[in-house]
Amino acid sequence: MVILGMALVSLLVAAPAEKLKNEKITSLEYRLKPGELATMDGRPSVTVYFDNGSLELSTHSRGAERSSVKRGDVVFYPGPSAEVRNMGSSDLKFVRTEFLTEGGRENWGKTGLAPNYTLLIENQYARVYDIKIEAGAREPQHTHHARVVVCLSGAQLKHLMPDGREEPSSLKTGGVTWRLGATHIGQNLGSTDLWVIAIEPK
Repeated sequence: MVILGMALVSLLVAAPAEKLKNEKITSLEYRLKPGELATMDGRPSVTVYFDNGSLELSTHSRGAERSSVKRGDVVFYPGPSAEVRNMGSSDLKFVRTEFLTEGGRENWGKTGLAPNYTLLIENQYARVYDIKIEAGAREPQHTHHARVVVCLSGAQLKHLMPDGREEPSSLKTGGVTWRLGATHIGQNLGSTDLWVIAIEPK
């Protein structure tokens, strides 16, 4: 009976899929079925939610806390180690980007960003912002730092570089990619609106 109970518990723990890793970050994708839980280590992190849902976050110091999330919600978690359980009735997908360094003290604010970007979070670890480009629209020239790009709604894109070069830059819904810092103009060539969350580690 004890062995069976242990087996059932182990089945309820979801293992994340590693999407990106470099010297600054690790990005992990979680897909929790109703009742499943995931463990998080104590590293500071940013989570981007792909679904509406309900979850429970449990730590040794604060116990269990429930909250609701919506598609596109972005949350910074400073630590410590915790468990996250899907308390809803449908699957819950999210991407968690862990920071592997102590970051930096500089404050970037909206410096360099296109005016339509929404700054969501900035602290010693990262600058995080929301990018939306409607189908057929074109952004003004702007500058990014190297970043994780979490795509909530994909589109066919093109980047226009200051030297006149054009680079394809399409993104797929659900994708998690690493992009180097650059100055460019973004153009949405497709029939779908683009929606991404950019996470620039410091």
